[in-house]
Order: sequence, then C-alpha cells, then structure tokens
Amino acid sequence: MGTGAITQSIDVAQLVLYLFWIFFAGLIYYLVRENHREGYPMKTESGRGVIGGWPVPEPKTFKTVHGDVVVPQADKDDVPLAAAPAHRWAGAPLVPTGDPMRDGVGAGAWTPRADHPDTDYEGLPKIQPVRVATDFGVERGSIDPRGLPVMGADGVSGGTVVDLWIDISENLFRYLEVKLADGSRNVLVPMNFTKVRRNGVEVKAILGGQFAGVPGTRERDTVTMLEEEKIQAYYGGGTLYAEASRSEPLL
Repeated sequence: MGTGAITQSIDVAQLVLYLFWIFFAGLIYYLVRENHREGYPMKTESGRGVIGGWPVPEPKTFKTVHGDVVVPQADKDDVPLAAAPAHRWAGAPLVPTGDPMRDGVGAGAWTPRADHPDTDYEGLPKIQPVRVATDFGVERGSIDPRGLPVMGADGVSGGTVVDLWIDISENLFRYLEVKLADGSRNVLVPMNFTKVRRNGVEVKAILGGQFAGVPGTRERDTVTMLEEEKIQAYYGGGTLYAEASRSEPLL
C-alpha cells in the first residue's frame, strides 16, 4: 500500500474528502433550517394545512434593545385577511373585501415590523422632522416645499406642507409632513410618492380627499417602523385601489 493508505481501497485523502462532504451537508441543513425562522410554517390558502415538509426549528429567543424576540411564532400570521379569492381554483387572485388601502392586502400589504422608531448607532431616531433636527435644511437653490399645497391625482388639494422629515443617517428627506385641508391633524407623505414643483407638490398615488385616511403616528416627532409600513402601504395601495378604474384591465 502507498503512503497515506489505510486499506487497499481507502486512504487518508479520501477519508478527509468524505468527512468534508458530511460536514458540508450538515452545514447546508443547518442554514436552511435556520432560514425557516421567518415566514414559516407556510400555510395553504385555506389555512388548514402546511406547505412543504422541511422541519421548522425550535423557537429561539433573540435579545434586542427593545425587548426579546421569539422566532418562529406559529400563530404570528393568524390574522384575519380582508380579502377573498376572485375564483374557486387554487392560486386565484385575492380581491379586497374591506378598505383595500388600509387592510394590508395586495398593493397595500405591509409587514408587522417592530413598533418603535428605527435608531442610529447612538440610539437616536433615524427619521426626525427638521424642526427637531435643526442642523439640517433644504439646500440653497432647491425648492423648499414648506407652505406649498399638496395635490392628489384628481387635482384636489389634500393639505399644505408644514415640515420635512429627514433620515439623519443617510442625509435624505424621507417624508413631507402635511397639515390636512380641514386642519384636523398632520399626516406624512413619503418622498418617493411625491413630485415637488414650485407651485405645489403632486401625489399621484391617491386622491385629494384620501389624505384624511393616511395612518397617523403615535408621537408628534417620531415615527415607528410599524407606522412607516402602514403609511407606505396606504400610498402603495392607492396606486391600485384609489380609483376603481385603476384595478381594471388596460384593454
């Protein structure tokens, strides 16, 4: 037998190769199993069965600044869905049965993120109004939207911009704060849904009268990640549900 041979058919190199294969297969199994902590177990459309046979890992507790988080949670997705299948066959599209812009379905779907503000490495809220983050402002020569009317897709004014909210970590404006036309409260408008012009701000996602339905914030000067999800989803839902014609075929 040659150097390194254990038997006539097995040597050390071959044994090491087999051990590596076993280790690598175990690593893949471990990583895929850990990946099943979020969004699993996947349930059928009826909710009476589970899709796939891959084992879901046992619950693990993660220590965070804002409290313990346990995953997976088998009952996390057990919430009423305000939508029904458009047809009887499996995979049929869901049709909203309530308020599609607030019920978290379709284009207005949102994820139940943590109900506290996102923070920077110093523990400060990342997103703050300029009235709080006084070190920031609008660049000279750019349009300052404060004081401008906010117009919906129908050309109707929903309110007036009173402040801007900036991401202090990225130095980007994330929201416009708008005082509703009736003066009842202030709402946030994501910058990605706006077009700022010198004579006003255009928001094509929703109609002028629908600004009153934008989800609010618990605190005046902060917005939680959950609140951000619902606010973004409201405007996202408006792109499809603000008018009945938007959800109809183009042809």
